[in-house]
Amino acid sequence: MDTRQNILLVEDDLNLGFLLMELLETEHFVVKWCREAKSGILQFKKMNFDLCILDIMMPGMDGFCLAKKLKELNPKIPFLFLTARLLKEDKLKGYELGAEDFLTKPFDEDELICKIKVILRRSAFPLSSCQPTQFELGNYQFFYDRQELAYEDEVCRITEKENEVLYLLCLHRNQILRRDLAVEQIYGKKDYFLGRSFDVFISRLRKLLNKDSRISIDNVFKVGFILNIKEHSGPFTPGS
Repeated sequence: MDTRQNILLVEDDLNLGFLLMELLETEHFVVKWCREAKSGILQFKKMNFDLCILDIMMPGMDGFCLAKKLKELNPKIPFLFLTARLLKEDKLKGYELGAEDFLTKPFDEDELICKIKVILRRSAFPLSSCQPTQFELGNYQFFYDRQELAYEDEVCRITEKENEVLYLLCLHRNQILRRDLAVEQIYGKKDYFLGRSFDVFISRLRKLLNKDSRISIDNVFKVGFILNIKEHSGPFTPGS
């Protein structure tokens, strides 16, 4: 049985594409290389991938749009971006889309392999290994394993990163969730731009939870956040 992990590489540069494919295959990965976004989407639909490596600047559909399409097909798929430039706006946009990391061209081959192995290792051991996955939050019900937030008869499918952030808040409800530790646990490292991305997801969750006035996500200046719920809540038990 072939236990090698599958990587989708979408890179329009012919020389770099060949080099990357050879490098990854030397590391015993199965690599499918596409030179433009549309063929990448078609390949993604044909087989299961463990990781996607996407060039940002491509003709036609860019890497950001491609990442959004792939996330719609599989919200759990991890991906990292390759880029010839790394502007602040690009980095924030990428992390908001759910990117695990960035690599700026030209890059060190050992650094790329290290980043890939860290991402795949983190994906293999999700945060929920031995913790509850269903919670009552006031009039909301949060289902971590389904990425769903329900309010009365309305069910909302949240993004993967929103799911992870809300999960950590729930595990620390009515207690301080340290911002630096949360960022490191979700992304695997500490970084200014990752912290900014984390704050974006906090803002989104505040909007998602604003239908129940008993729930608030409060700032603790320079420390982190607290998910405050005015009445007792705990793991949700269906039928209770």
